[in-house]
Amino acid sequence: MQAALEQLVSGRLPHLLVGRDELPARAILLPGSFNPLHCGHKFLLRAAEKITGREGVFELSISNVDKPSLTLPEVEHRLLPLQSFRPVMLTCSSTFAEKAELFPGAWFVLGYDTATRLLDRAYSADIPAMLARFQTLGTRFVVGGRIQGPDFLTLENLPVPTGFSDLFIPISESTFREDISSTELRTR
Repeated sequence: MQAALEQLVSGRLPHLLVGRDELPARAILLPGSFNPLHCGHKFLLRAAEKITGREGVFELSISNVDKPSLTLPEVEHRLLPLQSFRPVMLTCSSTFAEKAELFPGAWFVLGYDTATRLLDRAYSADIPAMLARFQTLGTRFVVGGRIQGPDFLTLENLPVPTGFSDLFIPISESTFREDISSTELRTR
């Protein structure tokens, strides 16, 4: 496994699945940096599994649009707690467009803050074209709410372009609400 991780981090391998031989046919991936993994991640993935009937897999990307790429020691450190809970797909895909192309038919579970970035022009110049490609690939996004300031924001608060609402599935607040973040945990 060490050699495969080295190939992944160096960009010579596009993805590596840990904890399973192959990605489930009805996978739902929870992408994140998991720095650190916390109960919010676990509960969000369980909630998405419950409402979709899909098998949960963590997705840890070596590269990220907003953050520096992970080093091999960082990948190994973050992988340990993840793989004790669910299989982990390690990728070099920093955008959802790349992830969807890599895993056609896979669904993704997102927190509200990540879903906001998915629909932000700063991350994709042509949002409608990207969303149309997701439809073609069978990609869907299951969205959990997130506290922001005094409000708990959900899929209903997202500006989903007309004609693409079928791509998004809400997780109700009664099914999932966990007001915790990795950023808060790191600053403590």
